[in-house]
Amino acid sequence: MFQRPLLHLITRTSLVAQITAGLVAGILLALLLPQAADNVSILGDLFVTALKAVAPVLVFFLVTSAIANHKQGQPTHIRPILVLYVIGTLAAAVVAVVASSLWPTTLPLTDTATGVTPPGGIGEVLNTLLFSAVSNPVKALLEANYIGILAWAIGMGLAIRNGSETTRTVISDLSKGVMLIVKIVIHFAPLGVFGLVATTLADSGIQALYSYGHLLVVLIGSLLFVALVINPAIVFWKTRQNPYPLVFMILRESGVTAFFTRSSSANVPVNLQICERLGLHEDTYSVAIPLGSTINMAGAAVTISVLSLAAAHTLGIQVDFLTALLLCVVASVSACGASGVAGGSLLLIPLACSLFGIPNEIAMQVVAIGFVIGILQDSTETALNSSTDVLFTAAACIAAERKLSEQEA
Repeated sequence: MFQRPLLHLITRTSLVAQITAGLVAGILLALLLPQAADNVSILGDLFVTALKAVAPVLVFFLVTSAIANHKQGQPTHIRPILVLYVIGTLAAAVVAVVASSLWPTTLPLTDTATGVTPPGGIGEVLNTLLFSAVSNPVKALLEANYIGILAWAIGMGLAIRNGSETTRTVISDLSKGVMLIVKIVIHFAPLGVFGLVATTLADSGIQALYSYGHLLVVLIGSLLFVALVINPAIVFWKTRQNPYPLVFMILRESGVTAFFTRSSSANVPVNLQICERLGLHEDTYSVAIPLGSTINMAGAAVTISVLSLAAAHTLGIQVDFLTALLLCVVASVSACGASGVAGGSLLLIPLACSLFGIPNEIAMQVVAIGFVIGILQDSTETALNSSTDVLFTAAACIAAERKLSEQEA
């Protein structure tokens, strides 16, 4: 008797409301019964693992199907999205540099990071990306290497375009089948968020964040400024309409999930479903979203810039305008390759620190601090990165539709 009304309530309640309920329940559990939080951590781990497992397969079949079934002359909007990705990442780096200059941060450089190896330069980062593109397709799928997945999916799609209609139909059906599995996984998001929130808040390491309060204020403040001011301004420039309804909707549905999963690749299925619900062009978002999860890294640009300048300020190094401008460019280029380097954006900090002549030993101490504050830093950075993928994709599609309507009128 009780199960039927409960099932009816769940089916009639929106997924966002269910996720909010899971969020609140996780917070309450962590605050009231922190010792019980570890018991529900499996829910979060299962959810993230399921998303990571299905995402590479989904991207491969979705991109292959979109290209194989693409009709000659049918418009796509990849180029303007790539322009928005570049503008957004560079603007984020500028915001971080300005914020760090207005509110300089000094760090207690005592511990060193061990067991991690940063890239030797931008050339190594770009080299990693190039080799990722020609990776073995099976290995690319297993390691969620989206550059390699996209390269193979595009190649297969172009090859299958010349094949029979039956083959293209099979690929299309496979794509729809994987998307159905994704929708089923996403319906478990409330339980996943519940487990992730409870485990994160109950983590004793969060106490260590207090000693880095100023750094976190500058870092997270910069990330929020990009999300709530810079990105909306870019969307307004592109669409010529009020950006905030779209911005808040995407932050609520994509940003919150990415915040707790702390994985851009795990959030790819979520973003693809949002694009589908928004009615965007499938040939566009099926490529733009997985590509954005690899190269659209505004949050990483902010992290690299803020922590690098914090190291410079700690050592009393004066940063002139040209060096700050160069840091913006280096942080933007490096951020695009962050996902191709083990350790993400934090391991690219020594590369940026080299601009100021900071020794690698000191830079690695900054990396160690990055790992300490990673609970909030990585969560907020991923939320900005992943939600921006959907935002800029939607903005480009909306702008293209508006331009087409004006031409028809």
